[in-house]
Amino acid sequence: LQSRRGIRLSAPAAVQVTVRDALNQVMDEELERDERVFLLGEEVAQYDGAYKISRGLWKKYGDKRVIDTPISEMGFTGIAVGAAMVWLRPVCEFMTFNFSMQAIDQVINSAAKTCYMSAGSIAVPIVFRGPNGASAGVAAQHSQCFAAWYGHCPGLKVVSPWSSEDAKGLLKASIRDDNPVVVLENELLYGVPFEMSEQAQSKDFIVPIGKAKIEKQGTHVTLVSHSRPVGHCLEAAAVLSKEGVECEVINLRTIRPMDIETVEASVVKTNHLVTVEGGWPQFGVGAEICARIMEGPAFNYLDAPAVRVTGADVPMPYAKILEDNCIPQVKDIIFAVKKTLNI
Repeated sequence: LQSRRGIRLSAPAAVQVTVRDALNQVMDEELERDERVFLLGEEVAQYDGAYKISRGLWKKYGDKRVIDTPISEMGFTGIAVGAAMVWLRPVCEFMTFNFSMQAIDQVINSAAKTCYMSAGSIAVPIVFRGPNGASAGVAAQHSQCFAAWYGHCPGLKVVSPWSSEDAKGLLKASIRDDNPVVVLENELLYGVPFEMSEQAQSKDFIVPIGKAKIEKQGTHVTLVSHSRPVGHCLEAAAVLSKEGVECEVINLRTIRPMDIETVEASVVKTNHLVTVEGGWPQFGVGAEICARIMEGPAFNYLDAPAVRVTGADVPMPYAKILEDNCIPQVKDIIFAVKKTLNI
């Protein structure tokens, strides 16, 4: 960079930020920016959050803006949805999205359907957020991915961040959106540092909901994923690159509305498609992507059937060796790529 006087200036350096700190920063900035925003959930206030996402917010903003709730998802989710109907902007944290099943009536029948059933006269600007999918050693009751469940429902927007920039930009966009948004985070990513650009450090940085990101350009096969498996895809792509196979890695970022146009354009270029997700195979996100490609113009460019890499079709076991075999690994992605390329 160069100033008007011709003096050489150093370019602004990117910084390393964990996903946890990115999420915390967003909520701090949005609580400060808009007095209608408030956070509620189990242990979000005095304990600083079960995962320390809300660290320091209760001390800064007080009981009316950061609210500890009883262990009653149906109750506090109903309170949050009602508040959103009168134009407050609640951020409703589930300690895990497995427990959002306790509040499924409030999320779907109350939040998702209200705008449509009121002919657009009642908006519900609410965010449902928390860890989704498998963590480590927490077995079947805490390890399910709900991307396909919530992505199935009209009236909801559903985002699934991978990096710190994803987490910051998508959560900020979700809080500012006038529709109910489900933010599916991943517990195993909370402590992972990612490089955050100068642009992403801005208080007004958002990632548009409904727009995927190409994390790596490639020419031989398209890998499409969301959340933590995006990192696995990049690792697999690095291994395959040494063998002469260049993978294009797409980070979906948003499950609904799905950016199928970016996937189609990539498939037209690479002629091969592999989808990767941590959820179950039947009626999953990968199944939807494959169906949309088959129904659209990119189908004619496929040189081989699309391949899905998913979690195993079982409730999550507790034993580590079984858990590892139920979650897609880098080796599984490499195997799927070689299968579709017939190498």
